Amino acid sequence: MNKKKINIFKGDKVVWMVFFFLCMISLVEVFSASSNLTYKSQNYMKPILFHAGTVFAGLVVAVLTLNIPCKYFKVLTLPMIFVSVVTLLWVLIGGDTINGANRVISLGFFTFQPSEIAKGTIVLCTAQILSAMQREDGADPMAFKYILFVSVPMVFLIMLENLSTAALLAMVVILMMFIGRVPMRQMGKLMAVLGGILVVGLTFIMLAGGDPAQEEKLSATNRIEQTQKDKSKIDKLFHRATTWKGRISKFMVSKDTPVDSVDLDKDMQEVHASIAIVSSNIIGKGPGNSVERDYLPQAFSDFIYAIIIEEMGIVGAAFVVFLYIILLYRAARIASQCENNFPAMLVMGLVLLLVVQAVFNMLVAVGLVPVTGQPLPLISKGGTSTIVNGAYIGAILSVSRWAKKKKDKGVKPATVAA
Repeated sequence: MNKKKINIFKGDKVVWMVFFFLCMISLVEVFSASSNLTYKSQNYMKPILFHAGTVFAGLVVAVLTLNIPCKYFKVLTLPMIFVSVVTLLWVLIGGDTINGANRVISLGFFTFQPSEIAKGTIVLCTAQILSAMQREDGADPMAFKYILFVSVPMVFLIMLENLSTAALLAMVVILMMFIGRVPMRQMGKLMAVLGGILVVGLTFIMLAGGDPAQEEKLSATNRIEQTQKDKSKIDKLFHRATTWKGRISKFMVSKDTPVDSVDLDKDMQEVHASIAIVSSNIIGKGPGNSVERDYLPQAFSDFIYAIIIEEMGIVGAAFVVFLYIILLYRAARIASQCENNFPAMLVMGLVLLLVVQAVFNMLVAVGLVPVTGQPLPLISKGGTSTIVNGAYIGAILSVSRWAKKKKDKGVKPATVAA
């Protein structure tokens, strides 16, 4: 009597392999980089056990998502728009403050970042609009207006507390419109408008922002009190201007700074990230042997790539980059094999979310762009982001499993076109 093997790891095997390797790297490096959390909790295993539980939750979400036929994702569009807008407004008004910004909502036993949900929502909406309005010569010009109508309000709400996330999300939407063949005339106008907004925004930040040096001198408690005062001086919606100004100013300063003039307290993140990279000696110190993890405030999150380089060397750092390249390549291949536009656009949008964010995290770690506060997807320690990223991987796997392929002559009932 033949028994069918139960296989929950369905979908594209290469995507599964990349996901597995990224999760394994995450467990090892977060465990190594969590020395500050270990010290605060006085519990050696608590941080890694929590992270392992979060990674496992992301895996479960990925498995559950891949078992949903991708055509049903369209049904989630309106509910997700409602949830995203409500939670983004909620976090602005009554969210919990992290690093001087209202970014999370606490439900007592659980906290989550509305921006993580909003990112997936915008990609889902953009994919649905582009797929529904495709013509032989490209996307209907009205698709451009519909995409802006949906994405601009949510991107603006995200920008008020998390400028880097809003910028990365806007970049992903632009790339999706380019892939979706939105008329180049409209794309040109959009880029011109964005260029003007960038100039105006930078001018506002440099004029309205306070003195970054003064902010650095404030204690955590005083900084919160000062933030409240700033809100009454400028506009409550733009109290992050001082932080943005500080990051831009630091990046614009010449890198050829004498060693004896470096302020390790003021420039802690950038300096210790650079020390971690330089001290790797190409071959790395080995897993668990990082020194700079004890000095980097966000070693387990924003600057985990620097810790990877310090411990694993150039080969380990290149391997991480290679995994993201493979993920992008496989997602593009899955999209190219889809007969219908929606699953193809959805896959490309989701993989761009992951890869673009990964690129910026790595560039920040090596000092090529200003500090953005973006974690390394699928590797950095996180709660909402780890679980939501698991859902993104699950959606990509769902398309690889359920979407009708171009080469298919007939379609079985279980693989009806999305």
